[in-house]
Amino acid sequence: MAKKSKKAKKKLPLAYKPIGFALGWTSGTVAGMAFQKTWKVIKKEDNAPDALDRDRRWSEILLAAAIQGAIFAVVRSAVDRAGAKAIERSTGTWPVPDQGGRD
Repeated sequence: MAKKSKKAKKKLPLAYKPIGFALGWTSGTVAGMAFQKTWKVIKKEDNAPDALDRDRRWSEILLAAAIQGAIFAVVRSAVDRAGAKAIERSTGTWPVPDQGGRD
């Protein structure tokens, strides 16, 4: 019986991959929407500057990039953690090996 448990634990990270992919895609979408709303509040503009916008200043482009990166990291971490905790609650096993960090 112990062999089955170890085998199931080895297969769980593989089974979690599609779930992790879907969560990543969802978190990216949510983060994008959150950034657009945040930028609208900060600068009262519908569109954030792009690095190739000729008429935008460096400071404005870098501010937008920093805010976007921070929002993306927070949303992705929250969604990843919530998904992993849900898998652990339902299966009793943490969904990724104990290596720590992202690959």
